[in-house]
Amino acid sequence: MKAEAKVEGKTDAEKRTGAHRLIQSLINEGVEVIFGYPGGSVLPIYDALYKHKFRHILARHEQGAIHAAEGYARISGKPGVVIATSGPGATNLVTGLMDAMIDSLPLVVFTGQVATSVIGTDAFQEADVIGVTAPATKYNVQVRHPEDLPRAIKEAFHIATTGRPGPVLVDLPKNICTAEVEEAAMDASLRLPGYQLNFSPDLEQVKKLERAVEQARKPLVIAGAGVLHAKASDLLLTFAERHNLPVVNTLLGLGSFPAVIRFSSAWPACMGHMQRIWPFRNATCSLTSARGLMTA
Repeated sequence: MKAEAKVEGKTDAEKRTGAHRLIQSLINEGVEVIFGYPGGSVLPIYDALYKHKFRHILARHEQGAIHAAEGYARISGKPGVVIATSGPGATNLVTGLMDAMIDSLPLVVFTGQVATSVIGTDAFQEADVIGVTAPATKYNVQVRHPEDLPRAIKEAFHIATTGRPGPVLVDLPKNICTAEVEEAAMDASLRLPGYQLNFSPDLEQVKKLERAVEQARKPLVIAGAGVLHAKASDLLLTFAERHNLPVVNTLLGLGSFPAVIRFSSAWPACMGHMQRIWPFRNATCSLTSARGLMTA
């Protein structure tokens, strides 16, 4: 066997499959925990995964896997990684994807897919995963060439964790995972010309906000999960005290503002306290920093 390898002129590292390249990319991204449920089209990934020391959480259903990954992302601040098979395995993830989208949780989800040669033929356990998950993800992509795997994965983690966090789905046809890919053919550079983040505040908009607060008779701050994601709780408290502003929290924003001080109106909306709704009815200027605001 060694002699044959020399004749071919390729080392074992050079002849790694797409599945092995996927695992190497996960290692490069610092992934430690994976949530998933095996199935036919992702068995090459699990074969490669078996040889590495990831902690794999085996769910009993794909929906359980993605909700567990949400909890991991919420607590750790790291992107939750999920693996599911094609067809029904992928569609079982939709509720979790939408939940993560609304809650601004970073997830990177890998779904199996039938081979590229039979996509569009109603093959066994084929589903239009890209079409189904487009409204429920921040970004989704189907890898059509094995050499694009490292770049697709790097872009997925970048998009999921920057700006407003959210779920990203990478659809992997089975032949992409089994194809041999040479090291020299790999491309892990980011190519996202349409994804440009702007972290600089618009000073003109800040001035308009300041004028609106000064002129409002009954201003109100609605603080949501954006405050927590930005780690801006102290700034919000300073802002509220400086302008003597009442603050209410959305459900996902609880904990972003102390509930025991005089400026706090706690949690209103359809499942909150009735007395907390009155500030909404009487406010003349609402300053919203919410993500996924629930209104009564």
